[in-house]
Amino acid sequence: MFGCFEAVLSLCGRSESDNYRLRERIREGDSSIWESEDFIMGLSSTATTNEGIQLCIFDLRRGQHEGQELDKILFFFPADLSFSTQLSVIGLSEGLITFTRIFSPDAACEVIEAERHSHVFYQAEPDIWMVMVVEKNKDTEAIWRNDALQRVLKEVHSLFVMFHGSIRALLEKEPGGGVARSHLYSFVMDYLTDFLVAKKLHLPSFRDCLKERGTVQMLTVGREAAIEVQSLVRILESACPGNTACNSLVLFQDLLVSTTLSPDDTVNLFAYAVLRLTPRSLSHGTNSWSYLRKGSTASHVPTGSISDNSGSATEQSYTSHDTSPGRQGQRYHIPRPLQRDKWSKGKDGFLVTETWGAEVGSLIPATPTVWLQQTDERMYLCVFQQKYLTVILLIPVSSIINGEQGISMVKQLVLETASLNIFKVEERLSRGWGGGNAYHVSGYRYLLCDRDRNISRASPPGKVTTLTKDSLLALNKLREEVDVEKSRAKWDDPNHDKDLEICIRARNNAWVIARLTKGKELYMVLEKANETLLYASDAVEKFSNRYCNGTFSLD
Repeated sequence: MFGCFEAVLSLCGRSESDNYRLRERIREGDSSIWESEDFIMGLSSTATTNEGIQLCIFDLRRGQHEGQELDKILFFFPADLSFSTQLSVIGLSEGLITFTRIFSPDAACEVIEAERHSHVFYQAEPDIWMVMVVEKNKDTEAIWRNDALQRVLKEVHSLFVMFHGSIRALLEKEPGGGVARSHLYSFVMDYLTDFLVAKKLHLPSFRDCLKERGTVQMLTVGREAAIEVQSLVRILESACPGNTACNSLVLFQDLLVSTTLSPDDTVNLFAYAVLRLTPRSLSHGTNSWSYLRKGSTASHVPTGSISDNSGSATEQSYTSHDTSPGRQGQRYHIPRPLQRDKWSKGKDGFLVTETWGAEVGSLIPATPTVWLQQTDERMYLCVFQQKYLTVILLIPVSSIINGEQGISMVKQLVLETASLNIFKVEERLSRGWGGGNAYHVSGYRYLLCDRDRNISRASPPGKVTTLTKDSLLALNKLREEVDVEKSRAKWDDPNHDKDLEICIRARNNAWVIARLTKGKELYMVLEKANETLLYASDAVEKFSNRYCNGTFSLD
């Protein structure tokens, strides 16, 4: 235990007398050590650099011998920080991970709050950690939820695994780590471009508290439309050669209509579709996640290292950013699925990209592939688009014998058998579409989450921007409290979902409300509510009965 504590102390840069005082406190069993000014200030000073954010990925199994410390670094942003600074941040993170395991062996370290920084941890794979260190400053816009930041780490890792497989598998394939580092560098840097606004890196802030990353947003359809969609799905399933069934996702605008995948695979592919495949992302080069509104949180970091990462997708190799001695400058072919503006619509309606290069001996662009998490199966990714309808067809790689020629045959079969159905579904959904404010409820600003199915629904972004800053800050604080209660409940009884209700009166007299029951969550802001709590409670009851089948009613 003291060896682990010494590792943390050695990284905090204090005098020996200060360290002696802290050693004595832990020997005496003083559990308040984590809240002590001496200890927290040590963490703060260690992480201090000229940057507002650091993001690193490292492997605890590597770099265990003297002189090999750099080998554990798999990714670091900003990449132009000195190796000593990178090792300082990662060494501190490693010490905190080891130290916290003493007190909670079964619960991975998630957050450490220091005086000037928040340290957000995510154990992506066994012994492979992702850590985000975010600077706290006096800017009142720089207020975030740690759970929202951790969801960013989870999303980028899930998308990485979907396209490239696990980080551990890449390290085992090439133990030197060059392949893994190059894949991670290009992928994560491309991912970060979606957080750039006016050359500043924007993290999810309190203004995003009515949005939930890691969930899908569903389109509500009528009975006749549902029948037509189901008919289309059956045709798509039969498009694969032999007795193999294809999987599919159908989206309208940026909303999910149908899926045949597991919830986790659906979330990953839906996230990628909204980022790069839907008509909105193709036409504007943006995604629908960020509100991109005036006053959103900006982490002041140099963005040249991000913007300079947008080289040609047709390049057959990519310079390695391997930091290990003797491996700088090696080159590998790396598909870059998150590069912007690299998908386009072909004459036949299928989307095409050159990101995966070309088939050997051919000029035809190679069809992208993804890994499905549930089946651990490699699938060809084919995307067809009819106006606002996006159809994603997943074909098992094992079922295609002739490579791109076999894929072309499947595409032709889809055009012959499913074109009319696709046209009818798009036409029907367009007629019933209520526009961007289809799910707006007058007088309410809300977020609904179904954790069991990874589904969410929220007030339209344009309506959320009408809320005052005080209301959003109050809701952000409320969600932080809920996150803490959920975390406690998870470790107390993992098999039981916590029921919870919290109502807060904000400084501007708005009511901010959270209700949790049976794996479902409702967050709500009522700015024009009556003075009484009874009025606010009645408003929630009416919303629950009308739009949630009474799920959140107290009766």
